[in-house]
Amino acid sequence: MKLKDLKKKKWFGIVSNMYVLILTVFLIWMLFFDTNSLLIHLELRKEIRKLEKQQEFLRQEIAKDKEIIEKLSDPKEIEKFAREQYYLKKKNEEIYLIEYEDSIKDQP
Repeated sequence: MKLKDLKKKKWFGIVSNMYVLILTVFLIWMLFFDTNSLLIHLELRKEIRKLEKQQEFLRQEIAKDKEIIEKLSDPKEIEKFAREQYYLKKKNEEIYLIEYEDSIKDQP
C-alpha cells in the first residue's frame, strides 16, 4: 500500500487527526509519566491496604493488652503472672522448671 491509498482510508483520517493525536499523547502522559500517574495511584493503594491490615492487627493487640490489664487489677492475678513470667517466688519456696525435650529449642 502506498501513502496515497492509506490517506483514503477512514481510520487513517481519524488517527491522523490533530485532536486525536494530542489527546492520545495527553492520556499516555497522564497514565504513565505525570506525578499523579495511574502507576503511582496503584502503588499508593497497595500501601494503604498494607497499612490497614497492620492497623487491624494492632487493634487486636490493643484489645488483648486491655484484657491483660483488666485481669492484672486483681492481686492474685498479679502474683500468678509474676510467678509464671518472671519466675518470682516467696521467701521459703523453691522453683523447679520442668522442660520437655520437644519444648527445648535446638541450639546451633
